[in-house]
Amino acid sequence: MKYLLVSLAFTLVIFGCKKNSTQPETSLTPRTDWNLVWSDEFNYKGLPDPAKWTYDVGGYGWGNHELEYYTSKRLENARVEDSVLVIEARKENMDTNKYTSARLIAKSKGDWTYGRFEVKAILPFGRGTWPAIWMLPDVWNYGDGGWPENGEIDIMEHVGYDPGWIHGSIHTKAYNWVINTQKTALIKVKDCTLNYHIYAIEWDSVKIDFYVDSMKYLTFKNEKTGYAVWPFDKAFHFILNIAVGGDWGGAQGVDDLIFPQKMIIDYIRMYKRNN
Repeated sequence: MKYLLVSLAFTLVIFGCKKNSTQPETSLTPRTDWNLVWSDEFNYKGLPDPAKWTYDVGGYGWGNHELEYYTSKRLENARVEDSVLVIEARKENMDTNKYTSARLIAKSKGDWTYGRFEVKAILPFGRGTWPAIWMLPDVWNYGDGGWPENGEIDIMEHVGYDPGWIHGSIHTKAYNWVINTQKTALIKVKDCTLNYHIYAIEWDSVKIDFYVDSMKYLTFKNEKTGYAVWPFDKAFHFILNIAVGGDWGGAQGVDDLIFPQKMIIDYIRMYKRNN
């Protein structure tokens, strides 16, 4: 998850429905064309399923001068209850950090090349929050093996000081925020901190499409010019987290009165095309 210097190309306004609403979900997944191959429906209680999730741990800024300490196997920061996953950022001291949170990763437990990846979630709110649903590769094996050469897919990012704006982005060696060439777009989701919405990508060898519910708002195409532009022909895995502060999330400071803050996730699903 990197700080994005975003240029607004267009605006869309969409509305979602609450969990248990009688209104139908607006997922674009055509169930006749796609096959569900991996998911977490959170139909259990306690810590996130260790067969599907591990943790990034620490409080050293994570390359973005973030302020939180990411914990491991701590119910206060990541738990399953009432059939949802709760990732919670809290105002509390740990190590030298003044906030705690969780960053769950599915590396080596849910790793896929191409498909439809979707997460149904309610986002945290307030100045200083920076939730993300994103993906990194399992193996970093091109060139120097670092970021952004090996790619990053940001399915959803939201910064609390700019409420309602959902960001979708990719980063590669040729296109990244450091050199202000990242490929990114925004979509307005007014109630994203109140109601569930589906954040998704559909990824194949030709392009990556970004969706919120039924709305496609970004397409990144394979230019066929090599891995510097398209390092997306290898396995990537989910990452779920709430950062506090940081170069982007903390650009207007942190409001300590808003904590604790939660990202609530109803489900995570990964589909493959039947053909």
